Amino acid sequence: MDQDMKDSMMGALETVIDPELGVDIVNLGLVYDVMVTEDGFAVVTMTLTSMGCPMGPQIVQMVKEALYELPEVEEVDVKIVWQPVWGKEHMSRYAKMALGVR
Repeated sequence: MDQDMKDSMMGALETVIDPELGVDIVNLGLVYDVMVTEDGFAVVTMTLTSMGCPMGPQIVQMVKEALYELPEVEEVDVKIVWQPVWGKEHMSRYAKMALGVR
């Protein structure tokens, strides 16, 4: 997978807004990795802000919908992982400013 495709996938995922925090999942640092095979099978490795996140299923569905907008993507698998544990250090400067986090 080339860098342009990875950038396209991350750009699509920037449209996925965490419903509780109002910031996209990329800037929140929830997306750890993306890849797509030559035959269009995309895999997103990501986490959630907490194990009990009530919006988890909704966020996963939004991730799939965002990636299906890309013509190269035929199927999407979202892998939720808990290591590394998410924390504010994963957030972009933009997300920290938007949420008032130091």
